[in-house]
Amino acid sequence: MFRLRRPPEWGVDPVPEALRVLGTFDLFVLWSSLGVGLLVLGAGALLVTLLGLTLWETVLVSLAGSIVGSALLAGAARHGSRAGVPTMVSLRPILGRAGSYVPTAVNVVQLLGWTAFELVVMGEAAALLSGNALGRWTGAIFVPLWGALTVALALGGPLAVVRDWLEKFAIWLVYASTAAITIALLVHGLNGNLRPPAVEANFTGTPTLLLGIDLVVAMPISWWPLISDYNRFARSSRGSALGTGLGYALANTVFYILGAGLALLAITAFGMNPADPTAFLAAIGLLGLGLLPLLVILVDETDNAFADVYSIAVSVQNLAPRRRQTGTILAATMIGTGAAWYLLATGQGIGGAYEYFLLLIGGLFVPLLGVVIADSFVVRRGRYARDDFFEGAPRWRWSAFASWIPGAALYFIIVGFALPVGATLPSFALAAGLHVVFSRVESALSRPTATASGDP
Repeated sequence: MFRLRRPPEWGVDPVPEALRVLGTFDLFVLWSSLGVGLLVLGAGALLVTLLGLTLWETVLVSLAGSIVGSALLAGAARHGSRAGVPTMVSLRPILGRAGSYVPTAVNVVQLLGWTAFELVVMGEAAALLSGNALGRWTGAIFVPLWGALTVALALGGPLAVVRDWLEKFAIWLVYASTAAITIALLVHGLNGNLRPPAVEANFTGTPTLLLGIDLVVAMPISWWPLISDYNRFARSSRGSALGTGLGYALANTVFYILGAGLALLAITAFGMNPADPTAFLAAIGLLGLGLLPLLVILVDETDNAFADVYSIAVSVQNLAPRRRQTGTILAATMIGTGAAWYLLATGQGIGGAYEYFLLLIGGLFVPLLGVVIADSFVVRRGRYARDDFFEGAPRWRWSAFASWIPGAALYFIIVGFALPVGATLPSFALAAGLHVVFSRVESALSRPTATASGDP
């Protein structure tokens, strides 16, 4: 009888020193790979088709958003990688053991959403490569096939994916394909100052540029709830931060710009409908390079889906430490497949729903990251004992939630009312500042209790 091999599991316990083998280059490869992909191209295309940015405005927005987002991502890597525990477990000293269940639940939901979007875009790309050989539902038919490949990678675990898949094969083909697409776009001589008439009305000046930065930052921020699931295998926290920050910033910047360039080319040179969320995919095939670059990027996209599904299994173990990863991986992939079919059947794809999804992630996780970085770098200054992540963790820390909630509210107010200030930095700063203040109040209130109980 055929049996699925159990994945290597380190659960919620700290990774032993013998398995902390990923160096700066390993993590550069991993996070540059996770920073590229069809969904990143799709997000870059949104900067043109939904926000009406020119190519030069996209370059500015992509560079600024990627630097800010990747710096925050690298900062988040420090906390969990030093302790050798998954991200959701690393939140226990900050939010409390029961308190960490809240972001864990939110993270599982966002990862199921990412799994669905990954399977959608891979299905659409496969349909384009096959010339819709199976008719209207070609993309939907390919979805479970990509889901099966995602399961296989997730069962292999992160060390196998980095060392045996990315470093030996996938990432080098992606780098070559990216260079080819970049050169082809330069040959086409896109007008960097052109704002196509079909999308010109979408641009409203500074508020649109700042919203574009928020959309770019949301991509690296969406990874921080996962980062220590992989960076806990790092040899050092310094190498973890350096490899993560450089790898992701470079890849994210390039692919946002390429996505915008492809969308602009699709609208201006090929006369495609800007409302078509797959126009950027078709544009790749019209660059004169054949469909090989699209095929290569599509194959590499599987590592993004792997990260989503694998981290769902790891996050669930924060809630139920004894739950095996195999069953969760299979269940998550099935749910993601069903959600992908729903998106395809209702014609949503990766259009407007994708924009709102990115902003929702930014609103929930940017201020929470402010709380985490404030606690790690200012309040505790990295001084966490092993017991702080387990038996020594408090049940709840009101200071963290009293900081996170106002920060999230500020983010959604700024985005909802299109205030010309950008939502990322204000919400991050508010949550971080409140956490520093509230933590000192919390510490002051706990001292009399400790003295009264006879503690020295």
